[in-house]
Amino acid sequence: MKKTVTTLADGRELIYYDARDDAVRDAVDMRPLDPVSSSSEIRYDALLGDSVVIASHRQGRTYHPPADACPLCPSRDGLRSEIPASDYEVAVFENRFPSLAGDSGRCEVVCFTSDHEASFADLTPAQARLVLDAWTDRTAELAERPGVEQVYCFENRGAEIGVTLGHPHGQIYAFPYTTPRTALMRRRAAEHRTRTGRNLFDDVVERERTDAVRVVLESEHWIAFVPYAAHWPYEVHLYPTRRVPDLRVLDEPARTEFPQIYLELLRRFDRLFGPAEPPTPYIAAWHQAPFTGEDREEFGMHLELFTVRRASGKLKYLAGTESGMGAFMNDVPPEAAAERLREVASK
Repeated sequence: MKKTVTTLADGRELIYYDARDDAVRDAVDMRPLDPVSSSSEIRYDALLGDSVVIASHRQGRTYHPPADACPLCPSRDGLRSEIPASDYEVAVFENRFPSLAGDSGRCEVVCFTSDHEASFADLTPAQARLVLDAWTDRTAELAERPGVEQVYCFENRGAEIGVTLGHPHGQIYAFPYTTPRTALMRRRAAEHRTRTGRNLFDDVVERERTDAVRVVLESEHWIAFVPYAAHWPYEVHLYPTRRVPDLRVLDEPARTEFPQIYLELLRRFDRLFGPAEPPTPYIAAWHQAPFTGEDREEFGMHLELFTVRRASGKLKYLAGTESGMGAFMNDVPPEAAAERLREVASK
């Protein structure tokens, strides 16, 4: 993999990732951009113990542009985008409208491919591996930045999720604090260790492997299953079979096998509701250990993939119980979801 670091016209960082070592990335951003002016304020919720980011400058961010004005496509005659090159493999740049900025962290955009009409599921295994390498490199680099506590790589796909740019892309957030969901998992893992002497993540994976009814895919280095208490209609957790705290520690055999496993999961998601349905909206989220704390080796890095679509033409909305109380109600039994995900396997 070749990594080329450059800057955009307003001083933001842009990084190209190429599979070929002889790739040349020397295009210059010619846009007359003003310096980025953004500020984020982190406020503490005393009742819940959560941190909330206030980022008012994001009100003016790009919203559903037409395809011929997509800011994530390569630049060409008539279009000066965030990517000055006329083509690219994987590109990462600082978000122009970040939720986290300055001392409050950093937000990056990850463009998976230059093809506007593609999706992650359309990538080749080699392309998917390059994205994995980019996620890993960004995790490693952001981990060294002062004040960064946790790195979160994720993809939102589909208008139903709230995506405002149709180009296949994801994001990376470098948080200056441990996110509430991760903090809760750490507490539960510590309690489990005290009570049983065992690792919580290992026990969860082993229970699913032994039960088997909710396992969707299993290979030598990965296992994917619908969790016993799934929150979402179709939700899959993907774990490496050897527990690691973050992407930096993932070994080469697991890295090599990841593209085939992950691409198959995404393609099954797109087949869940039949060919007449639009592509399945989803969130794919890497859960990595925070960078501080003696217990970080206890954390089991994994990817959580889920959709808000519960049936053909029907969405699961976060209604009063979920949004108001954080109490989830799931219409699809996890065992039925796992069975359906096995039924739509690639032939």
